Amino acid sequence: MIDPKEIFTASIVLLAVINIVGSIPIIISLREKVGHIESEKASIIAAIIMISFLFLGDEILKIIGVDINSFAVAGALIILFLALEMILGITIFKNEAPKTASIVPIAFPMIAGAGTMTSLLSLRAEFEVTNIIIAIIINIFFVYIILRSSKIIEGWLGKSGINIIQKVFGIILLAIAVKLFTSNIGQLL
Repeated sequence: MIDPKEIFTASIVLLAVINIVGSIPIIISLREKVGHIESEKASIIAAIIMISFLFLGDEILKIIGVDINSFAVAGALIILFLALEMILGITIFKNEAPKTASIVPIAFPMIAGAGTMTSLLSLRAEFEVTNIIIAIIINIFFVYIILRSSKIIEGWLGKSGINIIQKVFGIILLAIAVKLFTSNIGQLL
């Protein structure tokens, strides 16, 4: 059943985890190094990866013997660390700098990375799949717009503006991590 509240919440979670606005400096840097980034292809591939993992991720967990609530608690911890990175400006997760800007570094892992995958399965523990898919589509549309107009947005916001947005998304992500943890830990104990 389509639930606007679930769609909104899932959209905000994915928006915060993907953090495409906070990635504008990285996107600008990639464009400067290698030229054109295919925004359409990167967005479509990221959507395919995310929707596929939404459906296959649960099966993968069953194969390795992990239930969705355990994964949601683990996901809450990862989201917590991502939020701390955003709020405190520290680096906990280290990524290698891509040598070329193509679908691989943009679609995966920048958009559909580990945090996004964890969030999708964590959301699946609480929300209807249809609502999550709608949230993915909304986010992919937003990602596409940001990828297409990243230079304009960077000039408009400036480094300080991007930093402030990143901190705000970090706080939202922290609150989401606490909610995911508390709503799933009880079912494990």
